[in-house]
Parts: sequence; structure tokens; C-alpha cells
Amino acid sequence: MTLMTLDPRTPMGPLVEPFALMRNFMRWDPTRDAAPENRGYLPAFDVFETSEGYRFLADLPGLRREDLELDLTGNRLTISGRRTLATPGEKDTTFIQERPQGAFCRTFNLPEDIDGSGVQADLKDGVLTVLVPKRPEVQPRKIEIRLG
Repeated sequence: MTLMTLDPRTPMGPLVEPFALMRNFMRWDPTRDAAPENRGYLPAFDVFETSEGYRFLADLPGLRREDLELDLTGNRLTISGRRTLATPGEKDTTFIQERPQGAFCRTFNLPEDIDGSGVQADLKDGVLTVLVPKRPEVQPRKIEIRLG
């Protein structure tokens, strides 16, 4: 672990190496992202609550319906799948391969007010949309006021 070096060209003596300080004290390596490595595939999700239910949106470019699996157990929604990309041929030379691939699994715990029998899922243009409705008795409704 080298944090300082002696530089004979300077009269100040030891020089502090700022990147070594960052790596050792803050557990941060500023050069880590210079050459990205395949860290697996973790799609981005947006989750919204409406008065009717819960809407999940996931960016899944290149995935087909057969690559995905959705499970609802009680109030736990699990979305899993696998993204596989073309592998280079035997005579191909790979210069850069940055697109992530592999299996993913995301689990969301939902409130007890969901109606599991009405879940809908749609995959269009690389975006997965999952709608999980609320039970009718917990949805807001207008109540008519009668004259006395």
C-alpha cells in the first residue's frame, strides 16, 4: 500500500498520491470504469402507483416473450429472464463488447390490496409493462350525496 513517494526533484519531500488515497481510504477506484467489464444484466425498472393499481415498466431491449417469466405469489411479484447476445464467430475479432447479458431476477413486494387475478403484462418495442390492479373494494370511489 503506497500512499506517498519520494521525488528527489522536489524540495518538498514526499508527494501524496491522490488516487492511492481514494482507493485505500474511500474504497473508490477512479480507474475502475475506464475498461468496463461484463457485470451481468440488470434492467432498469420504473414503478408507479395509481388509484387503480401498480404499473411496472422495464427496459428490455432485444428480449422476446419467451425470454421472460413473471410470477405472482401472494403479494410478491417476481420478474426474471435471460438476455443472450450474439457471440463472435471463430474468425471474428472482438474489439469492444460492452452490452450486458445474462440472467436477471427482480422481486417486488406489493401491498396487500392487490388483485392477483387481474395482472396483465405486455412486451412492446423493448419495454415490458406489467399492470397489477388493486382490489375493487380498496379503490377510491365517489359517493353520491342525496338530499335529505
